[in-house]
Amino acid sequence: MRILVIGSGAREHAIILALRAESADHVIFAAAGNAGIAADATVVELSETDAVAVTEFAGSEQIDLVVVGPEAPLVAGVADALRTRGIPVFGPGKAAAALEGSKAFAKRIMHAAGVPTGRAQHAYNREETAAALDTFGAPYVVKADGLAAGKGVIVTDDRDAALAHADGFLSTGPVLVEEFLSGPEVSLFFLCDGDRVLPLSPAQDFKRLLDGDAGPNTGGMGAYSPLGWLADRFGSEEAFVDQVTREVAEPVIREMDAEGTPFIGLLYAGLIITESGIKVIEFNARFGDPETQVVLPRLVDPLSELLLAAASGTLEDMARPVFADTAAVTVVLASEGYPGHPLTGRALGGLDAAAAIEGVHIAHAATKSVDGELLATGGRVLSVVATGDDFAAARAAAYEAVAKISLPGAQYRTDIAAQA
Repeated sequence: MRILVIGSGAREHAIILALRAESADHVIFAAAGNAGIAADATVVELSETDAVAVTEFAGSEQIDLVVVGPEAPLVAGVADALRTRGIPVFGPGKAAAALEGSKAFAKRIMHAAGVPTGRAQHAYNREETAAALDTFGAPYVVKADGLAAGKGVIVTDDRDAALAHADGFLSTGPVLVEEFLSGPEVSLFFLCDGDRVLPLSPAQDFKRLLDGDAGPNTGGMGAYSPLGWLADRFGSEEAFVDQVTREVAEPVIREMDAEGTPFIGLLYAGLIITESGIKVIEFNARFGDPETQVVLPRLVDPLSELLLAAASGTLEDMARPVFADTAAVTVVLASEGYPGHPLTGRALGGLDAAAAIEGVHIAHAATKSVDGELLATGGRVLSVVATGDDFAAARAAAYEAVAKISLPGAQYRTDIAAQA
């Protein structure tokens, strides 16, 4: 199969590694990729959000499947342009991608579909924000309505900090003030073809920068899968997945279809298990990062066949995906100064030694090669992924690998999956 993967982060590298592992015969292109992706795919110089350029390339190279990784191309309508040309694409069109691109749209869909979620108010200025904060009380939760590259959310007991966060986004649009929901969080992915869904395996990520869930929110500092502790509440992980499929994913997909905006691609449900039951925190319209890095290595079925079935509207022909009974852990290595002002351009070393550890592989997030030297080019630089028979083995391998990697000023958490 000839496949084009759009994106340049660890999520896209994880997708490419899964595709490469299933078949050496795949011809894989990546736009625009990174230094790690370049070792596993042919990198092409295309702007991720340039629908015309992406479509022309896919047509000229006789691409069988386009996989859109990040949210920005989806919101820009890249998937729409590809579908107009009859090119199978895994990713929702612009209208459906509003499920991630607009918190207001997502809340409306949830309410229309009867999906359980927290109370929320939209605020268009500082006065409305302050009133909403006082309505819900502390801890305060404020979210940018639109895309914010994983930096649009603050959860704080400091009212002034919540207002300041809102001030940073109100000039470009409204913010969403929500009630604080307490409980463990779960990420669950669904493959969608417009009217059917197939669930993948749950994962849990770690959003705060520092150990013990301290420090600012980030795009994610690590993750693990599966979540055996779900059995304590739901009897089994499978029972939990079935409930979310029935009460969340299927109603949302039916509502989207009924409104004329069928959702084709990856529905990411960010969930929280409260005392009153499962509630949706947010939806994303693409694979999550870093959860993808621990879900896909456990997938037994060929990823390409599942993605193509979703893109082609034939998920009814596919069985529920099967996952290996192994533990997967990823630890994110970030640059000094992340998430505020990461210091980039610093040299990376020790990756070969890290990847040589049994069960370990590395997904590149923000790297480039300059004159033979590997450099960090962004905030989250690498995802160090390890699989093992249990979480003790997977964690030990992951952190042994992290210790072999050199990056001046590097940051990483030491407690990823410690409770698992």
